[in-house]
Amino acid sequence: MANMRKIILWLLVLLSVVVLLIRYSGKLQQILLGIKQQSGISIFSTPSEATVSLDDKEVGKTPYEDKNLEVKQYTVKVDKDGASWQGNIKLAAGTMAIINRDLAKEVASSSGEILTLDRGRGITVISNPADSEVEIDGTKYGKTPISINIPSGEHTILVSHPNYLNRSIKISLPESFNLTVSVDLALSEVDLTTVTAPVITQTQEIVVKQTPTGFLRVRDQASLNGKEIAQVKPGDKLILLEELAGWDKIRLPDGKEGFVSSTYVMLPDSR
Repeated sequence: MANMRKIILWLLVLLSVVVLLIRYSGKLQQILLGIKQQSGISIFSTPSEATVSLDDKEVGKTPYEDKNLEVKQYTVKVDKDGASWQGNIKLAAGTMAIINRDLAKEVASSSGEILTLDRGRGITVISNPADSEVEIDGTKYGKTPISINIPSGEHTILVSHPNYLNRSIKISLPESFNLTVSVDLALSEVDLTTVTAPVITQTQEIVVKQTPTGFLRVRDQASLNGKEIAQVKPGDKLILLEELAGWDKIRLPDGKEGFVSSTYVMLPDSR
């Protein structure tokens, strides 16, 4: 009788494990049950009718949606009349990524947000520029980058920064998911009139400051959505090529060029 109880107990444990694996693994669902979880991207733009490209292949015009995409990272480009945006989106199984862009020919005038889901809870807000104020449903929570444990449901996020236009985003947070909101703010019109690219008459160096991660990412464009092309460490010296809103264009010792957040670099004499 004791052996029979042990067998029944082990069978119940095994059954529970199988149920959990099927519940949380999209691949097992597809293999065992023939169920394919939908994953996709929805893209909106102002102006509309912008050309959408996925991995350098033109796929349609905005507003654009595809719910049957392979789960992987995509390079997304949205372009109209010379105003364009490009970024990388990593899809999670069974989720939709949402991209909303206000296109402009000048990087400082462009704005928008990317919403992506993954297993977890609450929301994570990152922004360009960094240290932007985050307000949810009228309550201030702090500055970006920030993770906030809020309940599932409908919420309104307001992201603001001095000299930049506020960005208000309405979200719907599903149960058992973490929503990552990546926001690009546009400079206000008043400040755009005073923004000029400096003329560099001689090679100027900047130094990498201490960062929370112990390194600084070098990206292929002046955006948090830019692809990481290298990493530099605190104390490294970089050649400054151009100063942009919240970003510096730099040249690495190997000659490669990219963009780093201006928050984490400084002139050598400003320690």
